[in-house]
Amino acid sequence: MESVIKVIPKDDFSLLVTFNNGETKLFDARPYLEKGIFTKLKQLELFQQAYVAFDTVCWPGDLDIAPETLYDRSQPV
Repeated sequence: MESVIKVIPKDDFSLLVTFNNGETKLFDARPYLEKGIFTKLKQLELFQQAYVAFDTVCWPGDLDIAPETLYDRSQPV
């Protein structure tokens, strides 16, 4: 399973994610911003606080997205 080693949040609610296999991919988070607890991330200031922990992307408030979701639903850069 791929692990996230670096994340750069973008102003368009996408994430530039680097994985432990050396791949960097672009994840569009916009579809998730309409679902459940992820609606909090519609605030760009909060979205920009993305960080890597536990091998995935996390945000304050115990928000995270599974690394396999990030990998499988991202586009190669």
